[in-house]
Amino acid sequence: MEQRQFLLGQKDIPRQWYNIVADLGEAPPPPLHPGTKQPCGPQDLAPIFPMSLIEQEVSAQRYIDIPEEVLDILALWRPTPLYRAIRLEKALGTPAKIFYKYEGTSPVGSHKPNTAVAQAYYNKQAGVKRLATETGAGQWGSALSMACNFFGMECTVYMVKVSYFQKPYRKSLMQTFGATIYPSPSEKTQFGRKILEQSPDSPGSLGIAISEALEDTVTSQNVKYALGSVLNHVMLHQTIIGQEAKKQMEMAGAYPDVVIGCVGGGSNFAGLAFPFLQDKFAGKNVRALAVEPASCASLTKGKYDYDFGDTAMMTPLLKMHSLGSGFIPPGIHAGGLRYHGMAPLVSFLKDRGQVDAVAYEQLPCFDAALTFAHSEGIIPAPESSHAIRAAIDEALKAKAEGKEKTILFNLSGNGMLDLSAYEDYLAGKLQ
Repeated sequence: MEQRQFLLGQKDIPRQWYNIVADLGEAPPPPLHPGTKQPCGPQDLAPIFPMSLIEQEVSAQRYIDIPEEVLDILALWRPTPLYRAIRLEKALGTPAKIFYKYEGTSPVGSHKPNTAVAQAYYNKQAGVKRLATETGAGQWGSALSMACNFFGMECTVYMVKVSYFQKPYRKSLMQTFGATIYPSPSEKTQFGRKILEQSPDSPGSLGIAISEALEDTVTSQNVKYALGSVLNHVMLHQTIIGQEAKKQMEMAGAYPDVVIGCVGGGSNFAGLAFPFLQDKFAGKNVRALAVEPASCASLTKGKYDYDFGDTAMMTPLLKMHSLGSGFIPPGIHAGGLRYHGMAPLVSFLKDRGQVDAVAYEQLPCFDAALTFAHSEGIIPAPESSHAIRAAIDEALKAKAEGKEKTILFNLSGNGMLDLSAYEDYLAGKLQ
């Protein structure tokens, strides 16, 4: 029997985060103050983030120690398993070897707690009483709700309205951890009320939800903002995924030709790919492929320029691939990928030709998700189905060319709270 599982022990949990900025060879474009258009200083970010996270955001230090209190919580589910998808390989009839890093084993079923726990910890250390945030499909909101619960903090989540109604059990999960949830745009904030006046039936967007969470933050006492993707410190916290995967690929006696992750804001892709890109910078032949939805294709269709991260134009200006801060994407079921912009670091690497990108419609992604579920027995989150689609296409290309290839993708979450999406797909209701 061929080996399928590659498991690490708790002693193998990375004790440092990897900061790719140290190996870029040049400083990435800095965030700009929305008023002065000058590079932001720590004082400009202090109203929304604790200083410890601001320091990580601007750091060029290659490795940053993970606090013991954070490691203690991460050890509840880390290290996560790496599997070889042998049954999928056979179903496709491909000579390619397909591996996947499975982040769906976390308590809330995704990779998001890797940064949520860290952010809650640093805010708790700074004396913050409540965190405000946005969420699309609810994976990030669930993770931050859990993390705030662990550290005895309150949590307020503005959930994109279309996902709020598509995924009611994610709301229930957040409430189980004690969080307060509002469908965004909401009546809770001035900006939310403005959007509802203009468009009462607005499905919402991550840009709108970010604006509401930021307004809540800056108009409240002892409240800070937490972001689940896009920013440098979030990419940093997720690199434990790729560091573990490198050890596990060594156990498997293999090294990937291509590393694949779905992208909305970019965090799970960066978490897997950045440690492998460190090898690429050192001369290793590895390709990094980011996969996005065609309905919100910032990397493949967006403009690489400075833009706001939110609809109300409250955030610093970030240089990123963007569809425009006012863009309202269609209500696809991969709610975590419905963001108008891409992480500045991912965008920077894409602009330099060190990251490739591809976009897919949602129907072929759900088709790939079913193929994967039928062979591997795991129902993936709709977001992860994009990475699966790309992995299958890479494997079929290897089959057509008669070439061996090693493929690694990040299965960033399970789909057990996304079954309404599968119900719609199986009933032929998805567009």
